[in-house]
Amino acid sequence: MGPGAPAHPGASVGECPGPRHLQRGAEAAGGRRGLWYVGAAVCSGPANLRACAVVAAASLVFAAAGCGGAERRDAGGTYTVDIVRAQFPEHQHLADKPAFVMTVRNAGRATIPNLVVTLHGFSERSGSTSQADPRSLVWLVDEPPSGAVTAIEDTWTTGPLAPGGRVTLRWLLTPVLAGTHELGYAVAAGVAGTAKTRLAGGGRPRGSIMVRVDDGPAQARVDPHTGRVIRE
Repeated sequence: MGPGAPAHPGASVGECPGPRHLQRGAEAAGGRRGLWYVGAAVCSGPANLRACAVVAAASLVFAAAGCGGAERRDAGGTYTVDIVRAQFPEHQHLADKPAFVMTVRNAGRATIPNLVVTLHGFSERSGSTSQADPRSLVWLVDEPPSGAVTAIEDTWTTGPLAPGGRVTLRWLLTPVLAGTHELGYAVAAGVAGTAKTRLAGGGRPRGSIMVRVDDGPAQARVDPHTGRVIRE
């Protein structure tokens, strides 16, 4: 920016930019709002320093609102999915190493922005009010799906999924609480935003599996034909 040039596309020389200049600057810069909002804080006179500081802060907010806006808008819409497989042993024993395996297919015509799977039931309320955390752990997650971990509890993402594409996730778990428990699952099209998912039949892509966990060791036998150890 040369001497005597306006602070940004919407302001004239020697003039501290105001809201109307921010608007004109946005129109002139188009998608390059992030390139000029810092320049909006440049003014030619010390008397305008306070006003310029206010405008600079406003322009930062204005620019931040523009950044990522397209991504949030693109994450909207409704996407059709098919839960091809949701597999988990219904009879388990303490210290077993069962795997919950889930395969999801994009049954729609648009790319899912970010496929998200949330599991419910790794812990349950114990009924005790004397504990700081009234939940009891049911399953330990020994190995979550590779590359899918998020900062949100019991939620995993796999990224975009093209039409017709499918993805399989696998959790290696250890049951630590005997009894009858329920492991629930749900599929979404994003961690945040307005994107929704549905099944081809119109229902919500979610479900659950009832599991009985015994406190005794699993019975095992050797298959006389193959020599494999079979746990029952």
